[in-house]
Amino acid sequence: MTIHPQNDRISSPRAEGRGGIASSFPAQFTGSIEDLVSALKPQHPLYVLRPQILAPAARDFSALFSGDVMYAVKCNPDKAVLQILYKNGIKAFDVASVEEVRLAAKAAPKAKLYFMHPVKAPEAIREAYTIHGVRAFVLDTQEELFKILRETDLAHDLELFVRMALPKNSSAAIDFRAKFGAMPEDVSLLLQQCRPVAAKLGVCFHVGTQTMNPSVYARAVNIAAAAIARSGVKVDALDVGGGFPAAYPGQAAPPPLPQYMKAISGALKKCGLSDMPLLCEPGRALVAHSTSLVVRVEQRRGDLLYINDGTYGGLFDAGRWLNLRYPVRLIRRDGELHHTEMLPFRLAGPTCDALDMMAGPFDLPADVRTGDWIELGNAGAYSRGLRGNFNGFGKSAAIALYEPSGAELPK
Repeated sequence: MTIHPQNDRISSPRAEGRGGIASSFPAQFTGSIEDLVSALKPQHPLYVLRPQILAPAARDFSALFSGDVMYAVKCNPDKAVLQILYKNGIKAFDVASVEEVRLAAKAAPKAKLYFMHPVKAPEAIREAYTIHGVRAFVLDTQEELFKILRETDLAHDLELFVRMALPKNSSAAIDFRAKFGAMPEDVSLLLQQCRPVAAKLGVCFHVGTQTMNPSVYARAVNIAAAAIARSGVKVDALDVGGGFPAAYPGQAAPPPLPQYMKAISGALKKCGLSDMPLLCEPGRALVAHSTSLVVRVEQRRGDLLYINDGTYGGLFDAGRWLNLRYPVRLIRRDGELHHTEMLPFRLAGPTCDALDMMAGPFDLPADVRTGDWIELGNAGAYSRGLRGNFNGFGKSAAIALYEPSGAELPK
């Protein structure tokens, strides 16, 4: 095993509190995950980034999608993640706040930024435009259009995207239709209002998080095409949003990504929009598998394991709202293999809130003990960005791991 310090001594990786949005991985380690845990014996939750997984995921997605890929920064705002994505073909970022604008502009100064939150603070618009060179903005109301024009001093180089609401998507883990987007008939009017003041005009939508049915994208393209036709104005681009899924234990395997791309391209062809320039906003599909989270077992009570992270920290998606099951692997405190029988366990987070529970089930060796560590996979999506500091349990650390060939992720 080899340890390569970068910013901090490896014996004390940089800890981060709430959110961790401005931190970067403090060091890199070459060896197995067991070697890493044995060397560090982490007392706090430890994020383990595997660049050798993230880099090809970025290249593969870019090769599959026949348009511009803009990564949704909210999914994992770590600086190192943004830099790896940029170096591997993701040249644009979907940002939702001025903090994300600043972060992305610093991590990848040459990347194109799209400010894709439909309700933006006026100060955020002005800073994004005047200081960071952002030209692309989304809107779903006339009020937001006027706000953008006012804060950019009626700029002539704006790229405006009208966000459209979609029908209910029962195949999504989270459906966004209740919060954002203009109804299709209103989209047509907004396109007419935007066209005279937009150097580039687009339509965008989001089908919903973790969408398991590719045909939902085809339906959305059809609705967008109809709205564009009703508007009677030239539209320059279509952004099909995010929602591309990752695989999780206990769920049916999502269709392969090429099926999503085929559904999109097929719908565009039927609507006569085959030549329409495309964009998309993937998050989870790009980064979920790239990072795992190592937590420590603080106490065991039967099938309930009390760990040092939970739904108020990096494991929100495993809580009662989404109840996603992370793949898990036990790392023994003494490095030895004991009991091989597997049992289903529940997890309890470190806070005093009884809601801080994760039902799983998480299959682990029957004799898991206090002081053992658990590696939870798929922590690359939303875990770091959603971290809070409730009850003072927000601290975590991060490291990049380069494993020998043949190493496997938790299952």
